Amino acid sequence: MRVPLFLLFFLVGICLAGCATSQGGGARSGPGNSNAELTKVATRNSVPVVHVFVALCDNVNQGIVPVSASLGNGDNPATNLYWGAAFGIKTFFKKNKDWELVGEFPNPQPAIMERLVFKHKTSDVFLVADAYRGKEIRQTTVDFLEAAAGKPGEEISIKRPTGPASVNLAGSAEVVAYIGHDGLMDFTLPATQKKRDDRKRQAIILACASKQYFSSALKNTGASPLLWTTNLMAPEAYVLSAALDGWIKQETDEQIRLRAAKAYHSYQNCGLKSAMNLFATGW
Repeated sequence: MRVPLFLLFFLVGICLAGCATSQGGGARSGPGNSNAELTKVATRNSVPVVHVFVALCDNVNQGIVPVSASLGNGDNPATNLYWGAAFGIKTFFKKNKDWELVGEFPNPQPAIMERLVFKHKTSDVFLVADAYRGKEIRQTTVDFLEAAAGKPGEEISIKRPTGPASVNLAGSAEVVAYIGHDGLMDFTLPATQKKRDDRKRQAIILACASKQYFSSALKNTGASPLLWTTNLMAPEAYVLSAALDGWIKQETDEQIRLRAAKAYHSYQNCGLKSAMNLFATGW
C-alpha cells in the first residue's frame, strides 16, 4: 500500500525536525571548570542509573525544519515533540508497562524545565530524564559530554519498594543518553570534555548522523557508544526504550542495536534493513 503524499511529507518533516541547520546556542558557551573542578571524580551509585539529556525541539532557536507550533515550542515541555508528545520521553515512559514514574522535579536548574525519575518495574534500575529548554541545546550537549567523561552530578532522593534512597547523576550513571537535534552539525564546542576516571560508561546518542558528528568528542570522554546513528532520524522514545530493554537484560551491543532497529521499523515502517543501516554500535 502506497503512503499518501501528504503523510509522507509529514513523516519527513518529523524526521528532519532534529536535523536542519540550527542557529541555537546556550547560555553557557563551555564547561568553564577550574582545574580543581576537573579533578573531581563521580560517586559510584549503589544501583544502576541511566541519565537522559533531552534538548526540547525548538522551531525558533534551533532553525530546524518546522513542526507544528506546539510540538516545536522549546519552552513548553508538555506538548514538545521530544517530551510531552505521544512518542516523547515523558509520555512514552509514563505509559510504558515496564517503567514506573517515581519522581518529578520542576525546574531543577535554570536550563532544565523538568526532571523525571523512572524505576524499572522488574529490576533495580533508575532512569533520570532532563528536559532542557530548546534554546539551551548547546548546554545540553556540553552537559551530556561532561557526564560521559565522568563529571560529578547532583544527588537526588528517589522512592523504591525497599525504601527511599539517593542516587547521583551525570558521571555517576552507567549509561548517559542524548536525545534531540544534532547541534554539532551547526556549532563546535570551545572545550573538549576529557575522561576523569577509568569507569566504563556507555552512551546512547539519538540525533541525526550522531556517529559522524559526535565521534571525536565522545572518544575524548572515554565512554563507549552503545547506540548511535548514521543518517537522518526521528529521535523518539521507543528507540531508547528498546535499547534499554536489551541493556537491562545484559544483551550484546549488536542485540541491542537490533532491538533499536526493530522498534524504529515498527513505528516508522521504514524496513528493517534500512533501520539496521541507520543504527550503529561501537566505533
